[in-house]
Amino acid sequence: MNIILASASPRRKSLLEQINLKFETAPQNIDEAIDTTVSPESFAVSTARRKAEKAASEFSDALIIGSDTIVVYKGEVLGKPAVEAEAFSMLKKLSGNTHTVITGVVLIRTGAEGQMQSKEEFFEYTKVTFSPLEEDEIRDYIKTGSPMDKAGAYGIQDDWGSVFVNRIEGDYYNVVGFPLNRFYQTLKIFAPEYLPGASSRNLQ
Repeated sequence: MNIILASASPRRKSLLEQINLKFETAPQNIDEAIDTTVSPESFAVSTARRKAEKAASEFSDALIIGSDTIVVYKGEVLGKPAVEAEAFSMLKKLSGNTHTVITGVVLIRTGAEGQMQSKEEFFEYTKVTFSPLEEDEIRDYIKTGSPMDKAGAYGIQDDWGSVFVNRIEGDYYNVVGFPLNRFYQTLKIFAPEYLPGASSRNLQ
């Protein structure tokens, strides 16, 4: 049995390694343009679903993990900034305010012929409040290059973006990029045989 992470995110990879999950990465090239006609939750899950379904067509007898994380402020989805000016604009919006981080997750089990046997979908959200940011702080952070590959133009983990966060309500790891607790609780029901250490348990 294989576990496939349909993502190029080094943060998701690191989080799954943190819980001793044995998996392969198979990043999927899909259109991640923001769809404003659906709710942010639906958009996050839809993007995760397209990643997982595309990967599922390539792997048999596998558990496929698709995931997508977005930042939402006053109903506006903030994706990864394309240019530094966009990163500055995003961080100015978040300065001194509370936003929501939403991660959509889709799990697919495939059979011997690569066909989809079952699917589970969910999303998790965490509220994040920033302290007020000075413009020079924002510019200095952007100069590091760190904001450019992250939704909302910041990372709460292992970079300067962490000092901007005043408080969070919800799963910290969801803000990093993957809701470990919800994933683990879901996997216990959906596909317990894929859990770390499952071979040593008496699974029915």
